Amino acid sequence: MKVQLPVRQAILDRRTYEPPGEDRARKLRLDFNENTAGCSPAVKRALARLSLRQLAMYPEYERGTRCLARHFKVKSRELLLTNGGDDALRLFFDAFVDSGGSVVICEPTFPMYRYWGEVAGAKIEVLRYGPAMEFPLEGVLGALETHPGAVFICNPNNPTGTLISTQAIETILQAATRTAVVIDEAYAEFSGVTVIPWIQKYPQLFVARTFSKAAGLAGLRLGAVIARADSLAILRRATAPFPVNVAALAAAEAAVGDRQTMKRYVRDVLRMRVWFEKELRKLGVKTYPSAGNFLLADFGPGGTDMCRRLEVDGILLRDRSKEIGPGFVRVSIGTRTEMERLVRRIKRYR
Repeated sequence: MKVQLPVRQAILDRRTYEPPGEDRARKLRLDFNENTAGCSPAVKRALARLSLRQLAMYPEYERGTRCLARHFKVKSRELLLTNGGDDALRLFFDAFVDSGGSVVICEPTFPMYRYWGEVAGAKIEVLRYGPAMEFPLEGVLGALETHPGAVFICNPNNPTGTLISTQAIETILQAATRTAVVIDEAYAEFSGVTVIPWIQKYPQLFVARTFSKAAGLAGLRLGAVIARADSLAILRRATAPFPVNVAALAAAEAAVGDRQTMKRYVRDVLRMRVWFEKELRKLGVKTYPSAGNFLLADFGPGGTDMCRRLEVDGILLRDRSKEIGPGFVRVSIGTRTEMERLVRRIKRYR
């Protein structure tokens, strides 16, 4: 029997997303901006307290949402929990972008904006960061004149690490009268900059956050969207009944309850980022200002080969030469021991 499935053309046209390879546990993982120090010990205790009955039942969200809303200094109805930050981004396409509708992204940036746009069959208008990794503000303002369904802005931007000024974001919000403005603040704990307090002033503003970075819960998949209650109600219409599992919720409550561990991790990352940048500059490597838990560096024509040789040594970096240019590498900031090991290996290969 010959069967022909009615596959959407948008799915046939896009490339399959290739996740990181397996067998990574024993390697130094400085390629995906993970928290290499690990999450709070309170998280492990909270997970151990989950009963067999709790694991057998669908989760309840009211108490956990109240707790996490307090963490973000918003009301419960202004917070929507999602199955990781990636799932949060998908909701914007489900809610605001028809097939063939347009969205705006500024590349190089987090690839999931393009990923979900292609899956949705959206028209993706791509603007480019400048040679010094400057944000294309004028291009964004021009694109907003055609009223795209959404504009996605990562702040600080991944992989450049650069921070867009709050003045620029406000200028965009004032121009986006018929467009959802998604500010992805995955690295806000490291930059210290957030526009969450603006949600009441701008009903088109949606702030995406994640517990995968500073909180160290990437393996449990928990994200959040923060917006004015009436605006967030639109996203709730596109949300599944039980998107977040009970373990992720318990872990997040424990993580935000141990603020000292998170603050200590952020402080250590900021110190090591400064140290690592100085070490690279001593070697003649060009770096770009970063407000995240990573650093973008230009290692020149040998950057890709260096990444391959480091991988043989068990050290994983993120080669961004295809997206930005030959030699560009994004390096997650690990512990002092990890970063000192990396620098020793880099010196060997330069």
